[in-house]
Amino acid sequence: MKVTALPLEQLRLRTSEKWREYPDDVLPLFVAETDFPLAPAITRALEQALRAGDTGYVASRNPLAAAYAGFAQRRFGWTPDPARMRSTADVSMGIVEILRRVIRPGERVIVNPPIYPPFFDLVDEAGGTVERVPLRDTGDAWELDLDAIAAALVDGARAVLLCNPHNPTGTVHSAESLDALARLAEEHGAVVISDEIHAPLAQSDAGFTPFLASGEAAGRIGYAVTSASKAFNLAGLKCAVMIAGAEDTTAVLRNLPVEVEWRTGQFGLIAAVAAFSPESDEWLDGLLATLDENRRLLASLLAEHLPEARYRIPDAGYLGWVDLGGLAWGPNPARRILREAKVALSAGPTFGAQGAEHVRINFGTSPEILTEAVARIGRMRTDPLAGQE
Repeated sequence: MKVTALPLEQLRLRTSEKWREYPDDVLPLFVAETDFPLAPAITRALEQALRAGDTGYVASRNPLAAAYAGFAQRRFGWTPDPARMRSTADVSMGIVEILRRVIRPGERVIVNPPIYPPFFDLVDEAGGTVERVPLRDTGDAWELDLDAIAAALVDGARAVLLCNPHNPTGTVHSAESLDALARLAEEHGAVVISDEIHAPLAQSDAGFTPFLASGEAAGRIGYAVTSASKAFNLAGLKCAVMIAGAEDTTAVLRNLPVEVEWRTGQFGLIAAVAAFSPESDEWLDGLLATLDENRRLLASLLAEHLPEARYRIPDAGYLGWVDLGGLAWGPNPARRILREAKVALSAGPTFGAQGAEHVRINFGTSPEILTEAVARIGRMRTDPLAGQE
């Protein structure tokens, strides 16, 4: 059974960033929040916690690690060891805390633009220097440029900050490329930190492989950081899981200050345990069915209203990466689209130089909102004033 988005009038009652950044005449399809109701198991768990006044600190002994291990086994065929996990507030915080302990100040960290914009800031916050190694565009898909990554490692880069599945392209990296990346990193004394926040949203035909499950080398040199927040729309509740695959890397997590774990939100942990439980599997399957329809609907809408646009249906997530260069709307078309069409999209240039003339569209919404948004943008093509400064 598909999960149905809430109606617009109900969504506008929300007070989160997506619904408060812009006035009501703007359709917000930018920040990675979705428009769906919570999974029933999450609602029940949070309601029970509220009734019990269960609003204290996160316990040192809690079911989160075991819940995630069960989820990973059911969804990915991978069973990480709960003893090799710790929690923190969110994936970004987990990345920074690990990076601080595996690189020295000024050492270079490889990222693969176009990439989630905070990656650049996270490397800086951890004391590193960003090394940009763009994804390779094959003409049909994006993939890791392993030759360029190898060159950067030979030249002294000491870590790779991986996004798997990749944001904004929605690419699910193949098991073979992940294993090759891990072996390269091990050969050159580097580590890989894999942001897998979009992993629960990988479509069944995408063949998602967790980085730590891609091969023996990955288990030795890798870390993963993940969360229920994207799939289950829980970003404001603050809970993420850091995972290691070997004794040396587990020791890094164990030696993190206790405050790193105490930053986990109590409601975030309660909600994440419910999200990762078997009770939520049917809801997640329904969400994936809805997103499958929406990712294909976006392709149809663009073909109808913006035939110059270039869009590849993503393997995972609810974010569409769209090249609008054929419309000659400038390097940052999101700015013009907001002004002329009253649709808020994520600005391509913030994802790196490779994002020029691109936008990121959040299709985690209703078909009606998505259709109206693309139709509004399409009308700019025939408006003689559209795009003028």
